[in-house]
Amino acid sequence: MAPLVVTSVVILLALGKTSWAQNESICDAQQNMSCALAIDPLQNPYPYYFPEETRAETPALFPVPNCHGITLEEATIDQLQDYMSRGTLTAVSLLKCYLKRARQVDEYINSIIEHNPDAMDIAIALDGERAAGNVRGPLHGIPFIVKDNIATKDQMETTAGSWMLLGSVVPRDAFVVAKLRQAGAVLMGKATLSEWADMRSNNYSEGYSPRGGQARSPYNLTLNPGGSSSGSGAAVAANVVSFALGTETDGSVINPAERNGVVGIKPTVGLTSRAGVVPESIHQDTVGTFGKTLRDAAYAFDAIHGVDHRDNYTLAQEGKTPLGGYLQYLTNKSALQNATFGIPWNSFWVYADEEQQATLLSLISLIESAGATIINNTELPNYETIVSPDGWNWDYGTTRGFANESEYTVVKVDFYNNIKAYLSELDNTNIRSLEDIVAYNYANDGSEGGNAWPLGIPAFYSGQDGFLASLETKGIMDETYYQALSFCQRSTREEGIDAALANNGRPLDAILVPPDVGQTYQIAAQAGYPMITLPAGVHSDTGMPFGLALMGTAWSEGSLLKWASAIEDLQFSNSAAPKRTLPKWYGYLERNIPVRNL
Repeated sequence: MAPLVVTSVVILLALGKTSWAQNESICDAQQNMSCALAIDPLQNPYPYYFPEETRAETPALFPVPNCHGITLEEATIDQLQDYMSRGTLTAVSLLKCYLKRARQVDEYINSIIEHNPDAMDIAIALDGERAAGNVRGPLHGIPFIVKDNIATKDQMETTAGSWMLLGSVVPRDAFVVAKLRQAGAVLMGKATLSEWADMRSNNYSEGYSPRGGQARSPYNLTLNPGGSSSGSGAAVAANVVSFALGTETDGSVINPAERNGVVGIKPTVGLTSRAGVVPESIHQDTVGTFGKTLRDAAYAFDAIHGVDHRDNYTLAQEGKTPLGGYLQYLTNKSALQNATFGIPWNSFWVYADEEQQATLLSLISLIESAGATIINNTELPNYETIVSPDGWNWDYGTTRGFANESEYTVVKVDFYNNIKAYLSELDNTNIRSLEDIVAYNYANDGSEGGNAWPLGIPAFYSGQDGFLASLETKGIMDETYYQALSFCQRSTREEGIDAALANNGRPLDAILVPPDVGQTYQIAAQAGYPMITLPAGVHSDTGMPFGLALMGTAWSEGSLLKWASAIEDLQFSNSAAPKRTLPKWYGYLERNIPVRNL
């Protein structure tokens, strides 16, 4: 066969189809001086094609390949737009570079459950628009991924990580996906996630689904990557995409963002449409964004918010959103001279470990030195009742003996009803109810883990106890349900976050909290209030990141973006400030399931 290959090349050369120089250029991807026509074409496997073991536990283990002369690693959306406007990059070439990065690292972190077969055609069309002088906005040509519980009306699946929805056909793009298509972003694929966004089980491996496998954080592949939008956070952290969408019912944007060292924006419930999103609770579900910088995450957030008549909760935002969008609020560190922030120490900070406290307090001191006023002990007045002292617990009301004061009481009922409504719109599936979901998991115990371990699979140690608890309610909104809903909203809103912000007549611009303390985003989730987390350090013993988060009242995204951007600018203008650092890929060869919940 070898003579035939040589003859073919000679014929091509004779016909003028290529040249040795062109052929060498084709073979010389990323300075690899081997040729695809050689018997052993890959002579230089390191550092881009295989991780070199001598570089383990450093960012150099998986260096980002050069992209047509530009540095793709940590490139911001603004930088990428500048490259494309000058012709250094195109949407097609940028997509190819991100796809190459995904091939390089995703066998390890498993952040993408499915690539979009239409992505290249989308990029080609967007390049045509740019060439014709039509640039849709800051996201034109920028690749992104969405969590696999967000519907896309294309060749990709929308399964929430479960085999049972494979082949089902959604009626339309989710509203947020349609908005990003209109903005000119390139949908590169779907992100892995905790199956059914964590609803199915209360003792499970965060980031695992039967269809998608185990998502992992590039900071430490052996530990909890945060969930349930695990793949969304991991992909952005590993420079696989510029930004991503996730969904949150209780922590599923903030938690994976801070555990992957990226920015997470979780909006007020009703600011981003849930239409086309596999639901959990109509009262708490929201769609949020991930980015390596606040501006990147804000570009995506600014593109997806808006009124959608398929989600009547979004009607509440009318008159509460700014003309001209949210990007106008982004500022710099000088804005901190007029800021007043509260530290609810006993409510939340006391539960952070000593290393986090020390690192975050050093950042707080830096914020104060920039002119901000910091007020300690700005507690939620009722924190002793509503904040679990033993970590995140969405059934804390029942733990205290009051099911009528439990978030889980509400979510269990909502899920039964909301999932039936979602499934009713699908074609090509016989899964129509929670009863069908539970039956499928039992019938396919080997893959779906319907029974508790050891009968099921270790990733779902408690089987599908979340589904069973929801099934038991039959979706009946009884007196206990309404009492729990009223208590959770009142105690976390006017008697909780709002009261802390009012601060007894000395109002705060935002509350600063350590989001690695799960009770922080749990209280914001019950309230339906917004939260933004910024990268702020890594643990010295595990390499896992943690963040500093800002909490606000309903519809306060503009204010939170202002203060978060000011703090981020302060971080990056001070070399000693704790901030986002590149992952070191601890345990990159380990494949434990479930991952340890540390």
